[in-house]
Amino acid sequence: MHHAVAIVPSNDLDASEAFYRRLGFMVASDYGHYRILEDGRGWHLHLTHSPGWPKHIEDNPFGLYLYVDDVDAVAEGVRDLIIEEGASHAKPLGTYEFAVSDPSGTLVRIGRVMG
Repeated sequence: MHHAVAIVPSNDLDASEAFYRRLGFMVASDYGHYRILEDGRGWHLHLTHSPGWPKHIEDNPFGLYLYVDDVDAVAEGVRDLIIEEGASHAKPLGTYEFAVSDPSGTLVRIGRVMG
């Protein structure tokens, strides 16, 4: 299968795992300092333990975009974490999405292409 997988640094693997579980991920493999997550439908994500990183959460330059058919269903499970007003909404680039931030400051957008 041809696909790409993001390796995301995490200051606290347990907190990051709990965050991504709320988005629908499950642990596929746990190597202590490195965890492989998936959702069983195509999402894959690797978490790597990076103590003390980032020094300041607002300095984390990383981001993920997770495509899903039912954006609002995913949003319902993380409504308290959504960082933009109005929850899921149409964007000028033709997507319907919302955004959250993981415990290490990685921006995670969940959405779909409209139309």
